[in-house]
Amino acid sequence: MAWLQLKLNASDQQSEQIEDALLEAGALSVSFHDRYDNPILEPAPGETPLWPDMVLTALFEESADASAIESSLFETLGDIMPSCEWEVLEDKVWEREWLQHFEPIAFGNTLWVCPSEHQVPSDGRVVMHLDPGLAFGTGTHPTTALCLAWLAENPPQGGVIDYGCGSGILSIGALLLGAEHAWAVDIDQQALSATWDNAERNGVAGNQLTIGLPESLGQLPPQPLLVANILAGPLIELAPQLAKLVRVDGQAVLSGILNEQADGVIAAWSDAFSPLEVKQQGDWCRIVLRRKPDGSGPV
Repeated sequence: MAWLQLKLNASDQQSEQIEDALLEAGALSVSFHDRYDNPILEPAPGETPLWPDMVLTALFEESADASAIESSLFETLGDIMPSCEWEVLEDKVWEREWLQHFEPIAFGNTLWVCPSEHQVPSDGRVVMHLDPGLAFGTGTHPTTALCLAWLAENPPQGGVIDYGCGSGILSIGALLLGAEHAWAVDIDQQALSATWDNAERNGVAGNQLTIGLPESLGQLPPQPLLVANILAGPLIELAPQLAKLVRVDGQAVLSGILNEQADGVIAAWSDAFSPLEVKQQGDWCRIVLRRKPDGSGPV
């Protein structure tokens, strides 16, 4: 099945009116895209910000009459009617289409992250074969890349907690690099499914890996390493609970943090942890902390 796709330029002030006109003209869906690649990085709670300049993309049935649609839009929008760009869009498995741009990535001298369909050179690095499914985590985003780079430079030896595991990329990477056991937790069932599938793909789905919801960590003794690639807000809010998961002299590797949020995250963890490093990549950073001997919580 094919679709008729229409693209229109719009400002943020016009977008809602144009969206309503497209739906009234028979659009099956309308999506909003940034026209000039200006990212919106972690909006405040309750906010749904839009880019100042956008491209609205509407899908219609292939049999739809483009001329009639344009006439309907002009009748509704009048002077703000933008120019129209039409094309026929062949149907695809869209949730997997983007994977064609996912290429193998090397982290240090120890780790490759490789899409399932690709091969990498036999150069002594551990190879993680990954299919993220619908979960977050391929290694391409700076937040994940920062965590993987740290793991590659500091191969873990004991237990690792991956809080907000997404595709399982960090917990599986830790196991492949030498960790004894990993606990991968997430609030999203799709993430837990993707983690299990990727663990099986990499041969670590046995006794080495425990997958579950965050509450499954309730009776777990403190571990040497916690990695949490989520967002600054949850990292600050959950700091007291997450601190209890790390043993004395253990480390916490935190990411999903904008550079300007680093001080707030460090402050929230300062009762139990001392900062070791803040590493930036683009707009994002990774914070590495060490558990204090006199930190609050069980030791």
